[in-house]
Amino acid sequence: MQTTERAGPDTGGMSRSEARDAEFTAYLAARQPALLRTAYLLTGDRHQAEDVLQTALAKLYLSWDKVRDRGAVDGYVRRILVNENNSVWRRGWKRREHATEVVPEGAPHVDAYDEGTGDALWQVVQTLPRKARAVVVLRYYEQLTEAETAEVLGITVGTVKSQASRALATLRERTPAALDPREEER
Repeated sequence: MQTTERAGPDTGGMSRSEARDAEFTAYLAARQPALLRTAYLLTGDRHQAEDVLQTALAKLYLSWDKVRDRGAVDGYVRRILVNENNSVWRRGWKRREHATEVVPEGAPHVDAYDEGTGDALWQVVQTLPRKARAVVVLRYYEQLTEAETAEVLGITVGTVKSQASRALATLRERTPAALDPREEER
């Protein structure tokens, strides 16, 4: 015997399953490019980013009905992305090649740089350890607050502050003088 889900009062005549799929598809259409950029920034490799994002979206789809606060979906997906990236890294599947393509659709905070300078700066960011890079990506690229970054990474706000501080100090040391916008003022 086959059962059919009945349409709810607010689903416009669609079954719950159809409404769920439509809602998920709409979310995907709106957020997939930004999520791919985040995955790329975390992994440093376009193909690995696509794999990590695909896994994250599959997990999100399976849990879609459990996500009660639709406004918190991005945070939930970011957490899955970070966890998946860490899992891939721990399993040793990280590619030995270095990505040569540029970061898709540059970050808002890199507007002061021309394309070549932004690419060179991104290469310096890629030298950070993966945990520090995750803090930098979420805190400064995704522009999350310290508390939001801590929640996504499952660490304390103090740890976010210290990792961000150390990462920025490392970036200052490793950034060539030609890329430092403060050099133009001197």
